[in-house]
Amino acid sequence: MPFTSDAELDLLFPSDQIPAFVRKQLPAELHIRPLASTDYRRGHLSVLSVLTVVTDPGEDAWRAQFEALRAAPRTYYGIVIVDKASDRIVAVGTVFIERKFLRGLGSVGHIEDIAVDKSQQGKKLGLRIIQALTGISENSGCYKTILNCSDSNIPFYEKCGFQKKENEMAKYAPTDRPQTPRL
Repeated sequence: MPFTSDAELDLLFPSDQIPAFVRKQLPAELHIRPLASTDYRRGHLSVLSVLTVVTDPGEDAWRAQFEALRAAPRTYYGIVIVDKASDRIVAVGTVFIERKFLRGLGSVGHIEDIAVDKSQQGKKLGLRIIQALTGISENSGCYKTILNCSDSNIPFYEKCGFQKKENEMAKYAPTDRPQTPRL
């Protein structure tokens, strides 16, 4: 499959919101861009599966989720790194912007779902995803960018400029209820 340029894609947000310095640090055979409406076919879910169990909802449901994200402009910024030779996704990540009432109606960027295909790990792609998402967060006016990670990933995120602060608490919904929202 030949490489598909940004101009040929239906993107989640304008690609110029990804900091130029991140693009310049990628090897020539890789390209970073916003998530596209056709990325289901480029292996988006397969890359996410390095994080946890990923249930494949099918392309139509994936596309509906993409459209739901796009329906909240200036909120969701999903990005991917694509291998140009195969036009396949090799790394992903998202930052979503939370608008707050405190800090003078400030905003916080929440980084989520950072994943790099096992065949591409060790090439600083995770770092590039984090740099791009942090740049998007800061350029969106966020006063801070935060993320949750396992203890084993703390050293990686410290190398990305993050510092350990506070604690995460979680309460999972009962497993006997539907996991997808009702429309």
